[in-house]
Amino acid sequence: MTAPVDSFSDLVTALDPAMVVVTTADGEELAGCLAGFHGQSSIDPPRYAVWLSKANHTYRVALRSTHLAVHLLTEDDHDLAAAFGSRSGDEVDKFADRPHERGPGGVPLLTECPHRFVLRRTVLVDEGGDHVCVSGEPVDAAGGSFTPLRLSAVDDIEPGHAAEERPSPPTERAG
Repeated sequence: MTAPVDSFSDLVTALDPAMVVVTTADGEELAGCLAGFHGQSSIDPPRYAVWLSKANHTYRVALRSTHLAVHLLTEDDHDLAAAFGSRSGDEVDKFADRPHERGPGGVPLLTECPHRFVLRRTVLVDEGGDHVCVSGEPVDAAGGSFTPLRLSAVDDIEPGHAAEERPSPPTERAG
């Protein structure tokens, strides 16, 4: 019975979400990826959530980090989206050719992307799907109004990892 799944996919695709680059760090290891699953999750206290693919290097580094930066991409940031969405951090250093500085918790802040905020990680939720939700408290923010880069504008970017490349879930042990 695929009709409800197809209908759901069609409806969600029509939302055409804004794209972001999420960066994080664990000590000296830096990671970043293109993400379309994200949103404000609480007003009081303020919280924001991003969903990271289990196949991504960024996910594995985020498990060990305390902070994430969410860089809000503008219509002019297609090249930045491609740099963080089409290559795997397992194979290349995505920060080698991107100017950045360290923010709270050592998180890398992309200097070419002034619209961003930093989250202190508060919770991680794994529902068993191919993405994990990381929610956090905003501790820093910069930028102003802009027109976001949308999913429909980056459909030409081939992902660095396919969803089916995610690691197998742990098996439960009896007793």
